[in-house]
Amino acid sequence: MLKHLTSKIKSTGPISVAEYMREVLTNPVLGYYVHNDMLGAEGDFITSPEISQIFGELLGIWCVSEWMAAGKPKNLQVVELGPGRGSLASDILRVFSQLSSVLAGSSVTVHLVEVSPRLSEVQAQTLTGDQHQTAGTENEPVYRRGTTSTGLPVFWYRGLEDVPKGFSLFLAHEFFDALPIHKFQRTEQGWREIMVDIDPQVDEKLRFVLAPTPTLASSTLLQVDEQRAHVEVCPEAGVLIQRLTDRIARDGGASLIADYGHDGTKTDTFRGFRGHNLHEVLAAPGTADLTADVDFGYLRRIAGEQVASFGPVTQQQFLKNMGIDVRLQTRSSLSQVLLRNCADAPTREQLLRGYDVVMNPEKMGERFKFFALVPHSRLAVPSQGTIAKKKGPAPPPVAGFSQLAL
Repeated sequence: MLKHLTSKIKSTGPISVAEYMREVLTNPVLGYYVHNDMLGAEGDFITSPEISQIFGELLGIWCVSEWMAAGKPKNLQVVELGPGRGSLASDILRVFSQLSSVLAGSSVTVHLVEVSPRLSEVQAQTLTGDQHQTAGTENEPVYRRGTTSTGLPVFWYRGLEDVPKGFSLFLAHEFFDALPIHKFQRTEQGWREIMVDIDPQVDEKLRFVLAPTPTLASSTLLQVDEQRAHVEVCPEAGVLIQRLTDRIARDGGASLIADYGHDGTKTDTFRGFRGHNLHEVLAAPGTADLTADVDFGYLRRIAGEQVASFGPVTQQQFLKNMGIDVRLQTRSSLSQVLLRNCADAPTREQLLRGYDVVMNPEKMGERFKFFALVPHSRLAVPSQGTIAKKKGPAPPPVAGFSQLAL
């Protein structure tokens, strides 16, 4: 990968951080995500669904809650962007199975957007066992399909645009933080884009430099009233949010985005991870994950008035609102659920340890945020009768952003 990048820079000049990230992570030949299984204890990072099954189960309850609030539409598409090893989808589908009487009569399908052939194989094994197959040609929008043990169809796509239209619940867990960012620095001459160049002093080493003049990105992506001196902008996230809002406004559904992030306040968050440790972002490209905190303020601004947005709220607050304490029984006085039914001491310890990691403010509890998009119709108060024009009952609150009634 380093040889590929230096050759590219020698040919065209310094490249943007966004182009650097895109090449390092998703290059079809050398990309980090394309060929690596980077998740779990043996990988470079670990996500909440890998740590605690309760996390995924509560997101499954969120899906059912929003489906019910939408009037229990006949067809329900669960769409996950960047499904990792399939752990989150597996936990959600387990909840669906447990609530089969609630979902009775609905047609549930699972749609996974995944660019990594390697990870799609892992996901297929997790969700379908051996009941899956790949497409006959590379040009088909569905490049893999399978069936879960409970008979639910699962489809794999390379992009959101290939997912069929219809009522959908879109989930993106630690997906947006890996999308390419542009980085900008305020100077006495105005905004300048930070670029990646070859270090002239050290052979085969990369360095950051400032573009000497404004670039197209620095001229178009920054807000006029921007107050920060250093800014990261992810236009690909903006495009994706526009596609999600269009679909939600047209077809109904909702989107839940969970990621490390901020509300438009942070500056330099670009970092690398390798073997669960921080890694210099320009060193040994292609061997480490690259990430940047999601700017939820930017996502909200892009979504605009077409849909209603909620959050960001901390993971701790979201999971507490979803009833994690009741589910695990750590502080609630209600009857125990998971811990009561678990006689195995190591499993009990694992549940408590997982709870601590996802809820502790010093770990994932505060840094991780949740953000939702729903159609305005989701929040409308229905009228009862055309003569009296009485208002019907208020719609239920969006789960996770206020306390869920259990």
